[in-house]
Amino acid sequence: MPYAVTEDDLKLYYEESGSGATVLFVHEFAGDHRSWEPQVRYFARRYRCVTYAARGYSPSEVPSDPERYSQARAVADAIAVLDHLSVERAHVVGLSMGGFCTLHLGLRHPERALSLVVAGCGYGAQPERLESFRAEAEATARAFETEGPEQVAERYAVGPSRVQFQSKDPRGWEEVMRQLAGHSAQGSALTMRGVQARRPSLYALTDELRAMSVPTLIVAGDEDEGSLDPSLMLKRTLPASGLLVLPRTGHTCNLEEPALFNSAVADFLAAVESGRWSPRDPRSVAAGLTGMAPGRAEE
Repeated sequence: MPYAVTEDDLKLYYEESGSGATVLFVHEFAGDHRSWEPQVRYFARRYRCVTYAARGYSPSEVPSDPERYSQARAVADAIAVLDHLSVERAHVVGLSMGGFCTLHLGLRHPERALSLVVAGCGYGAQPERLESFRAEAEATARAFETEGPEQVAERYAVGPSRVQFQSKDPRGWEEVMRQLAGHSAQGSALTMRGVQARRPSLYALTDELRAMSVPTLIVAGDEDEGSLDPSLMLKRTLPASGLLVLPRTGHTCNLEEPALFNSAVADFLAAVESGRWSPRDPRSVAAGLTGMAPGRAEE
């Protein structure tokens, strides 16, 4: 099995397909490297696609030390995979937990990113929701430890932003639930506590986000309540960003609406590679709505 080795000497399992510019996919908490199969099948026709299982997710190693799980570690792990494959710069695509990792990679290592796709990102980011999110994260971690992944999967997979997938594609939803049920209880609990619950709020990073010039596509489902408002904030803050909202869609948007997701990302990558994805025109940011503010003509 192919493995990349992290800076703290941990083995991360990865898979690659195709050739061309590299697209690195970073999975969500409830997923793993298999969560990107609809994207790998599509993009490997013209790109080198790389997926990997985060630390705590088999067949990657599952360290038992809680301090080896954090947002900074997650970003360093993504860089370790790129380094192992001798990839200087890549398009980075992440969902949810992977979206946070992708965004932080753009902040900390902009020289390694050709572009960023940040999907389903923002859970717990709003200051007024931070404490309740952390309480839910701790409850989820305890459930993995006391009940086990199989029991947790049955409840987690029917959360308010995942039932949309179940309604549209029961077969696909069932596959994802089975994969979640097979995750490491220890790895899931430590990831939830160390990465999810302890990551900084995006709203505390707005000055850094305003200074980030990496081309970014933000994607959210219109029924994914945890990411809608943060996604709009990111659009208003990141200077070289676009926002795509998918209708009647929940959290796992890449699996729930693979055709829409793939088409939008393909167009975005093409725009970036042709030099046509530029920062927002400053004329579009104004106090007025129409540009016809009173007294304007006399100036």
